[in-house]
Amino acid sequence: QCLVFRDVAPQAPVHFLVIPKRPIPRISCVGPQDTELLGHLMVVAARTAQAEGLADGYRLVINDGKHGAQSVYHLHLHVLGGRQMGWPPG
Repeated sequence: QCLVFRDVAPQAPVHFLVIPKRPIPRISCVGPQDTELLGHLMVVAARTAQAEGLADGYRLVINDGKHGAQSVYHLHLHVLGGRQMGWPPG
């Protein structure tokens, strides 16, 4: 249902993406029919973070649309970890 791969321009020591195989352009385009798939993306993100040694925590990010700084219009979940994250994010 999804793919996982490392980001080509990592913003943290560990930075990977979880993307659905089915094309969904934006998180704002999902509907009730996508509930199971979105849950699956979160479970895969958590399992992969554990496998990557991110026991101290990590950040999940989905950018949506122009104002959300989305640059690739295929829904993807960023998982960033391996260092202390700051808040607010920017």
